[in-house]
Amino acid sequence: MNEENVLSKVPQVTLWFWLVKVLATTVGETGGDALSMTLNLGYATSTLVFLACFIATVAAQVRARRYHSALYWAVVVATTTVGTTASDFMDRSLGLGYPRSSLLLLGGVLVMLLAWRRVAGSIQVDHVTSRTDETFYWLTILVSNTLGTALGDFVASTTGLGFEGGALLFAGLLAALAAIHLFTSAPRPVLFWAAYVLTRPLGATLGDTLTKSHAEGGLQLGRITSSLVIAAGMILLVVVSTGQMRVPAMERAGED
Repeated sequence: MNEENVLSKVPQVTLWFWLVKVLATTVGETGGDALSMTLNLGYATSTLVFLACFIATVAAQVRARRYHSALYWAVVVATTTVGTTASDFMDRSLGLGYPRSSLLLLGGVLVMLLAWRRVAGSIQVDHVTSRTDETFYWLTILVSNTLGTALGDFVASTTGLGFEGGALLFAGLLAALAAIHLFTSAPRPVLFWAAYVLTRPLGATLGDTLTKSHAEGGLQLGRITSSLVIAAGMILLVVVSTGQMRVPAMERAGED
């Protein structure tokens, strides 16, 4: 088996990856709202709770010597829940508003990527082995998922598209990025991070479509129940996708 594949701490970027990512962002939206709104902990307290979860999971991820699908996606979900409550805290509690917070967070993502490239010499998205790359990888994901939440709220609320309209818009933008990936030689790291940011507002608008009230244009399903159902679907998809990826890996090992 190729040693580089064994040592990489991140999954292969395939269609399975993006499907799981969308579910992770959706459960991040419903789960974050469940803690801050349904359980009435508020945005600041909920952000601290989820930030503690992120620190615990990412510490375990960094200490691990190889890729573990359950651990990896646990960190991703932690970043999406932090992103949900942190964005809401910035937009509503601090009064920054969706446009301003989106611009600030976009600047944060760009700063992270520029610093990553300057320190490491390149931006790795599908082969992360060094502690430096992994640190920048997770910090960029944390900021990008917070940006995605603010962007989703901005499009759904400020522009008047609503949750369903916002979901269709972001799905269309992701389809356009997929076409660019297939038919052009555009830089892959740029396309990856653009898609990573856009899957977050797609999940946010899908989650809000499920849980917001009828008056707000949602289906008014329970946040906790929705979170549990989406999380179960995500876990199932992770199990299936992990099994799908093991088969070619075992075939390559047999050939070696």
